[in-house]
Amino acid sequence: MQPDGTYIKTCPLCEAMCGLEVSIEAGRVAKIRPNQDDVWSRGYICPKGTSLAELHEDPDRLRVPLVRRGDTFVESTWEEAYQEIERRLRPIIETHGLEAVTAYFGNPVAHNYSLSRYVGAFTPMAGLPIVYSAGTVDQWPKNLSNALLFGAMWTFAIPDIDRCDFLVVMGANPHASQGSLLACPDVLGRLDAIRKRGGKVVVVDPRRTGTAERADEWLPIRPGGDAALLLAWAQVLFEEGRVDLRDLEGRVNGVEEVRALCADFTPEAVEARTGLAAADIRRLAGELASADRAAVYGRIGTCNQEFGTLASWLVDVLNVLTGNLDRPGGAMFSKPIAWSMTSLTPPEFADGFEFHRWKSRVRGAPEVLGQVPISCLAEEIATPGEGQLKALIIIAGNPVLSAPGGDRLDAALPELDCMVAVDNWLNETSRHAHVILPGYSVLEQPHYDEMLWSWAVRSAGKFSEAIFPPDPERPAEWEILLTLAALTQGQKAADVDVQALDQLFFTGLVAGISQLPSSRIEGRDPGEIVAATPGIGPSRLLDFQIRTGPWGECYGENPGGLTLEKLAAKPNGVDFGAMVPRLGEVLQTRSAKIELAPEYIVADVPRLRESLADGEEGLVLVSRRHVRSNNTWMHNAPSLMTGRDRCTLLVHPTDAESRDLEDGVLARVRSEAGQLEVAVEVSDEMRPGVVCLPHGWGHDKVGTRLGVASRHAGVCNNVLAPGDLVDPASGNAVVNGIPVEVTRA
Repeated sequence: MQPDGTYIKTCPLCEAMCGLEVSIEAGRVAKIRPNQDDVWSRGYICPKGTSLAELHEDPDRLRVPLVRRGDTFVESTWEEAYQEIERRLRPIIETHGLEAVTAYFGNPVAHNYSLSRYVGAFTPMAGLPIVYSAGTVDQWPKNLSNALLFGAMWTFAIPDIDRCDFLVVMGANPHASQGSLLACPDVLGRLDAIRKRGGKVVVVDPRRTGTAERADEWLPIRPGGDAALLLAWAQVLFEEGRVDLRDLEGRVNGVEEVRALCADFTPEAVEARTGLAAADIRRLAGELASADRAAVYGRIGTCNQEFGTLASWLVDVLNVLTGNLDRPGGAMFSKPIAWSMTSLTPPEFADGFEFHRWKSRVRGAPEVLGQVPISCLAEEIATPGEGQLKALIIIAGNPVLSAPGGDRLDAALPELDCMVAVDNWLNETSRHAHVILPGYSVLEQPHYDEMLWSWAVRSAGKFSEAIFPPDPERPAEWEILLTLAALTQGQKAADVDVQALDQLFFTGLVAGISQLPSSRIEGRDPGEIVAATPGIGPSRLLDFQIRTGPWGECYGENPGGLTLEKLAAKPNGVDFGAMVPRLGEVLQTRSAKIELAPEYIVADVPRLRESLADGEEGLVLVSRRHVRSNNTWMHNAPSLMTGRDRCTLLVHPTDAESRDLEDGVLARVRSEAGQLEVAVEVSDEMRPGVVCLPHGWGHDKVGTRLGVASRHAGVCNNVLAPGDLVDPASGNAVVNGIPVEVTRA
């Protein structure tokens, strides 16, 4: 039993990474409250942080593997579970090859201490030719534009919010998300601070969100109009001679190409497409140009729409044209204490980024950054023929609810000969598995975010130990991944040596890093580095990342520098200051300059130009989230499900009146993909012509084990999202701006 006392923990649920104090009494969590001494979050938390005890103690959480026997699951030992996977997987690979096996990585992977570090080991070790991820639902356009502008798909420029005096927030709602691809606790408090120091905050969104309520100005844009608005702002800057690269002068290619591209996107030309007055567009372009320290920040609403790549690209274009990229108070690049595995260029892109290298078997969807849309997965399972998928490994994901066309995937999954789920719950997706392998709870493992510090507003960091020691007989998620990788390579379950595989992975990683010119251990003996790094698994990897990071001791080079041991001795964290200009460090383009007008992206501008004449006809659907929710995976926590129903269809009063809708009545919502019925909530927070339904719900499936969530089932808005509706450049799903019909049910 864990001794009574107060323990320091970092909340792992989102980019805010808030510090918590967890009080233990009689071996159980008595209370969770904000850690006032946390150097990063400074006493801020959201409602989700206090729910960690409920996630840990949830009676529905799986503690042992489940193996399918007919139509039911039975508890099994780990040995039996691995043997069942081997029994099912081996004949598939022997008959059809690895082409018949794939994996899907869900959003929680990025927030898990083990998974976030060891998917990088699993994928190459498993040798799977194709994998799928949640990235093609929520952020692939941004990864794509980063790859072409900066030469690195995970290099995000984020707003230096603490020094900014003019901030434009597009398609983002940190009131609910706490920040997305932006690690910054208490974003709303920081927005208030901008206004208090005389600055201005502008929110561009078809819904007057909680973030818009805290802004100086709300622009209720038509869904899908973001790229047109950004090009219009660029046009005004060029027309009025307001383009000023400042310190970026001589470091950017393509400025004149952008000038030509935006010439006919005048404020007047984009009025209909954006739904915004030309005078307001022109005025705000001037305010953006006049601000001393300004930034444009775009997030998920700019990604998962019909012009996702153009909108994502143009956010950075505006920051460049105003000279606010890589500048204090503008959009900057984080300098993390521990570098992330995602900062390493994948081997297949070592000579530059190429796309459409292959296409999916059934639809012919072109590959982008190594993936095709997640909506392809269902048809690849259900369509017979050479290359048909026979086995699937789901890692911390629930695509039956979270993927467009998830109902089709739901119908296809039972056709698999082998499905393995690495998941702590029997949910809408894992209920189809033949074997479910549970990991540790959030309180049973240490925590230090692997990726999120790479887009943090300060060079801070903190490590927290596990509060409850897990059963020593249970493997951690990283051990599960290495075992699964070995099984896909034909090893017998009884012969898998996880520690040997880990040593192979770590040794290879160190050898690769020692050859990078940008590495602090370039030219050092890899064997010496491996021998000097204690431990195994993700903690050894984290120690290596810290030691070779900018403040690390670097194996004797800087004896007073940071190590994991030293960081762990400071549970409230360390902070090495605000972001600093570092464009020269992060640029990986062949030209060593920002490529502002990549040919692959600008080729899509004519499609946007053709859309300018599109008028508003009927209703379109957009998505939303709530501060007490997190995609599909927080709805089984009782404290987060209290209060009124949050899975409602928001409808503007004029749209409601014309359709005989009122608060509480059921509406039938129909798209070309499907239909559903949901309760109406009439609200003037919506732009007329736009309705809004939250994502992540639909917990009414038979065969799950989610007692709380099933009592608050809601409806799955992805039933309405056509699986083949994607942003052409990136392959990212379009789940905002879907045409729908809404009638009284």
